[in-house]
Amino acid sequence: MIIVLFVIVLWYGGLFFQSFFLHRYAAHQVFTMSKTMERITFVLTWIFQGSSYLSAYGYGVMHRMHHAYTDTEQDPHSPSYDDNMFAMMWKTKNIYQDINKQRIEVDQRFTKNVPQWKAFDKFASSRFSRILWMALYVLFFIYFVTAWWQWLLLPITFMMAPIHGVIINWFGHIYGYVNYQMKNTSKNLFRFDFLMMGEGYHNNHHKFASRANFGVKWYEVDMTYQIIRVLNAVGVIQLKVVPVKK
Repeated sequence: MIIVLFVIVLWYGGLFFQSFFLHRYAAHQVFTMSKTMERITFVLTWIFQGSSYLSAYGYGVMHRMHHAYTDTEQDPHSPSYDDNMFAMMWKTKNIYQDINKQRIEVDQRFTKNVPQWKAFDKFASSRFSRILWMALYVLFFIYFVTAWWQWLLLPITFMMAPIHGVIINWFGHIYGYVNYQMKNTSKNLFRFDFLMMGEGYHNNHHKFASRANFGVKWYEVDMTYQIIRVLNAVGVIQLKVVPVKK
């Protein structure tokens, strides 16, 4: 089942770098890292996200806007103001591109210290890069497919990052449970987030946006945070400790 294993590696690899680098580092800066390590992580994000690569700058700025304007008309992605998840995804894509290409003016509070590597982003976000990754995925499938149904997994490899995004930004505001009542619709999707490596604890995260560990209850294990703890212990990153306020 090489194809299934390949998709699983892309799913969790791309998800980890989206959560670790784009979300917790670029948007919320819950830890610091050296400039060299930051550049290495840019490249690793490109490798694991492949054809659906997201810029740390575009993602970081847009996510800060999401927290500032959650479930209002200014929210870049909210089920409360979009008819369906496809409409939300399309609007999100347009806003992301406008931010990333600096076609719109953005409040300075959303751009402060967000990492940006313009030259690399221009290449990694290019049509050439995306088509190259898609071609490599197709070739991999041609070589290793052993059953017709495995071809159904190919579109997932093309659209991995948007799929991750819609699970949290759409379903994470509709389904699940809440630990904290707030003036937004954020939910925790799972009591143990095996699927989204901690990103599914969305209600917790909206309550404590600057906290590295998205889990709060004992059973809410945040796998991305556990990896962050290891990276901090070996000195790859420097974690900021933010206590939970009761």
